[in-house]
Amino acid sequence: MQSGLKKFEKWILEYITNDPTINPLMGWESSNDTYSEVKMEFSSKELAIEYANKNKIKFDLIEPKERKIVKKSYSDNFIK
Repeated sequence: MQSGLKKFEKWILEYITNDPTINPLMGWESSNDTYSEVKMEFSSKELAIEYANKNKIKFDLIEPKERKIVKKSYSDNFIK
């Protein structure tokens, strides 16, 4: 299976949950911090950084990894 390249031109700003806890009823991870549910999408890295700096949000920048594409043919599954 090969993953597609669609929707990779976005930059996402996510808040980090300050206080993750385990819900005693269901056993799920939960938090009182509603910022953990917020994801903001930006069309460029510069816009995301500018927004974070303007709103005094501390951030870690995670650059996307360079994809290494290995072309294979169907017959390669049977040759060894």
